[in-house]
Amino acid sequence: MTGHSVEEIKQEARKYWVVFVALVALTVITVGVSYLDLSTGMAVFVALLVACVKGGLVAGVFMHLISERQAIFAILLLTVIFFVVLMFGPTFGRIGSVGTS
Repeated sequence: MTGHSVEEIKQEARKYWVVFVALVALTVITVGVSYLDLSTGMAVFVALLVACVKGGLVAGVFMHLISERQAIFAILLLTVIFFVVLMFGPTFGRIGSVGTS
């Protein structure tokens, strides 16, 4: 087990507390938005926006994904490639058969 100084441990604990307070504040904001007189679409948009921020905080800090930038970009690129293949693959496969029975 690697040795960590007391200051490093305090800094990590402080980071976790800040994220915890931010998550609590965002939860309070989500509940507060439900009491506002917003249209359904706007209320859903704000709630999803807050949920995305909360999810990003949890994934980035507690799952230690902040330091995995290169792996995240590679996975996102692979996802985009698969999406394009799945969306346009069937279209290009039928080009020669359009207009025939």
